[in-house]
Amino acid sequence: MSFSRILRLVASAVGPGLIAALTISAPAQAAAAIEGKTLSILWVLPFAGILLSIALMPLFTPQFWHHHYGKVAGFWGLCIAVPFALQIGAIPTAHVLLEVALHEYIPFIILLFALFTVAGGVRITGNLHGSPSLNTALLLVGTVLASWMGTTGASMLLIRPLIRANDDRKHNVHVVIFFIFLVSNIGGALTPLGDPPLFLGFLKGVDFFWTTKALFMPTFLVTVVLLGVFYAVDSHYYKKEGIVAPDPTPDSAIGMEGGVNLILLGGVILAVLMSGTWKPGVELSIFGVGVELQNAARDLLLLAIAFASLKLTAQQTRSDNGFTWGPIVEVAKLFAGIFVTIIPAIAILRAGTDGALGGLVSLASNADGSPNNAMYFWLTGILSSFLDNAPTYLVFFNMASGDAQTLMGPLASTLLAISAGAVFMGANSYIGNAPNFMVKAIAEEMNVKMPSFFGYMVWSCGILLPCFVLVTLLFFLW
Repeated sequence: MSFSRILRLVASAVGPGLIAALTISAPAQAAAAIEGKTLSILWVLPFAGILLSIALMPLFTPQFWHHHYGKVAGFWGLCIAVPFALQIGAIPTAHVLLEVALHEYIPFIILLFALFTVAGGVRITGNLHGSPSLNTALLLVGTVLASWMGTTGASMLLIRPLIRANDDRKHNVHVVIFFIFLVSNIGGALTPLGDPPLFLGFLKGVDFFWTTKALFMPTFLVTVVLLGVFYAVDSHYYKKEGIVAPDPTPDSAIGMEGGVNLILLGGVILAVLMSGTWKPGVELSIFGVGVELQNAARDLLLLAIAFASLKLTAQQTRSDNGFTWGPIVEVAKLFAGIFVTIIPAIAILRAGTDGALGGLVSLASNADGSPNNAMYFWLTGILSSFLDNAPTYLVFFNMASGDAQTLMGPLASTLLAISAGAVFMGANSYIGNAPNFMVKAIAEEMNVKMPSFFGYMVWSCGILLPCFVLVTLLFFLW
């Protein structure tokens, strides 16, 4: 698939509705155009529909899903767009969708596309044997890298080498699952570059290194526990392997191809930082929707970096890396539907106690009106498991105060709870954080039999939830 075709795919997927990683517009701006107080809980049904489709259709109708998942996502998106058009008019609805596309979905996909393309151009050559010690070490390296090159970048860089190291083993599904836990989610907790919710906090005024200091101990605790559990689980399966088939990728010396992409990855980081620090005060108008100059510049730079990666990386390197466009296309199509169907859900949440989910929102406050940090952690986390963690972070950020200085000061524990809930619990499902789906798709392309939507959640609930209970007891109840 050519670069120009990919650009057309990105540009045409304008069916969105969710705050994404790199906007500095008002939170849930598109959702705010819809009065959440007047929406019934029925408006959430299409969102539930697309989630159930993602969960069940690959299990019960795999062939249909494989060929038509984009149409399914489009159908659920229309279940929101058409009723809104009938209720508030076609032009206002089109304006809301365009606003979502320009402010949220397109920047979101462009960032993922750039990271996917650049990281996919780095090939770690050679192969090591996937022993428990090596696997644990690779997970640790990926966890550390995730906070500095983003969970998407770290995931795309290391998932293929990790799978190759274990492709001769009968039991390797758990390796990918723990990779999603640690590299695709929890490892991104220490800087705003690591995970979209934290970058949104940075753009709202949270100091860059506040995240590093505040989340270090919870992240360290969860990482150590998960690596310990993984080593025990992997050792158990490793001892059960017995005689295995010949290794399709025998052990050989480790090297690297496509090193120029590491420089380009630095360019991605600088482009993201630029959009959060450069404030020229210039706004472009596209069919009545304002786009701030720094955001437009960032997106153009990211596309240019992706184009440079494609031009500067040998095609053979990508081919040997098993690089295909399938995972990013799947993410783009499915998240387009998710972004549209989530508009009413975010609007209802933003209505607070006056919305259809008011009872849920009120749980986050104590009797005296002060924040209940444990509930902020769990509510943010549970919603981040299914609503995507970036918009959920912003909803609770604004519900708690909305002022970064207050949240870093007297309400620092509340901001910690919101941040940890959004980042950590994005690992609870395949749709909690964008890299989850991409890793799943890549693993399946490389013949790893990944569990279904609910099968994955059996792992996440059994392993992650006890860790989060421990985090609650140690950090949010005192």
